Amino acid sequence: MLAKSRKRTSVINKLHILIFMTVLALAAPAPAQTYTVLYSFPGGSGGQYPIPGVIQDTVGNFYGTTANGGSDGYGVVFEVTTSGTEKVLHAFSGGSDGEYPYSPLLRDSKGNLYGTTNSGGAYGNGVVFKIDAAGKESILYAFAGGTSDGCNPYQGLIIDSKGNLYGTTNACGAFNYGTVFKLTPRGEATVLHSFAGGSKDGQEPSFYGHLLMDKAGKLYGSTQVGGSSGDGVLYKLSAKRKLTVLHSFAGGSSDGQYSSGSVAVDKAGNFYGTTYKGGADDYGVVWEVSKKRKETILHSFAGGSSDACYTVAGVVLDSEDNVYGNSSLCGASGEGTAWKLSKKGTLTLLHSFAGGSDGAVPYGELLRTANGELYGTTLEGGTDGYGTVWSYLP
Repeated sequence: MLAKSRKRTSVINKLHILIFMTVLALAAPAPAQTYTVLYSFPGGSGGQYPIPGVIQDTVGNFYGTTANGGSDGYGVVFEVTTSGTEKVLHAFSGGSDGEYPYSPLLRDSKGNLYGTTNSGGAYGNGVVFKIDAAGKESILYAFAGGTSDGCNPYQGLIIDSKGNLYGTTNACGAFNYGTVFKLTPRGEATVLHSFAGGSKDGQEPSFYGHLLMDKAGKLYGSTQVGGSSGDGVLYKLSAKRKLTVLHSFAGGSSDGQYSSGSVAVDKAGNFYGTTYKGGADDYGVVWEVSKKRKETILHSFAGGSSDACYTVAGVVLDSEDNVYGNSSLCGASGEGTAWKLSKKGTLTLLHSFAGGSDGAVPYGELLRTANGELYGTTLEGGTDGYGTVWSYLP
């Protein structure tokens, strides 16, 4: 009996220890998650209202554009150092120089920056510009508009191994529904596709973000409208300029409507993105389209204080295919959110923007580092109300 009693006591003690250790584990604080405003735009010559997100160089400095401000009020290209100091690399002067950059920047291996402006240039229809490592700006191309060229680009650029640049324009082209274009290092522009609208093509390429290119040179993107229901499409453009609609968004409660921002792809070839509207509550959705062209709605935004709404920035993925993005409104203060959607479909609000010095209304896509750090911008808020650059450290 004594032996059995001792054995029973030993089992109970082990159980108590296990419970105690479990309680300690549950009570232990989670790793600190820190949101920080790295820089508040002052307006005026320092720039105001950054629409796109930021990119980063090898030593951690950030680069982006503001839609307004600068010495002439037409927007700036800026650098924000790791210590939170801004340097205006270029202030757009309007006219032939270009005006109102709404798109993210591209940085090549030599430190040159590339981007687009929505208007200005020799024809008033926007430009492709370059700022070299020494800070000198040059206009690589001015869009002529009309039926043989594009006009009014809202998206940024991507670059291939030969230095060719690729992007979209929101209007003009053969049907006045926008184009996909290629620009060689010599400044020779080619319209790769003019969107025709209707059920078999897209219309008006998505705002913000940029195209995606695979190893075979195929381009992928989305449009706001067009397709079989008129609610936008996910498309592929082959190296031989053949456009294929991979999915036509149907809108309504069961699908998204008005895709915007960049499209992301995982290792298996599945595509991810967001729409600005549609879904169960008409606040937009996060979607996945498999390489076999089957769509799955991963999340319908519900709005309110505990969910997001009106995402225009597109998405980024981590190595486990969790999805990250911004919403321009909703969240705890109604001023927008940064969110994460797990592979299992659980949405977590990483940060609800509070307005004021905290920042408000994020439009641009997130920058995610290999360490899981997130960086972005807000269109408004900050110390002077003209927008911010911010970080979120997990």
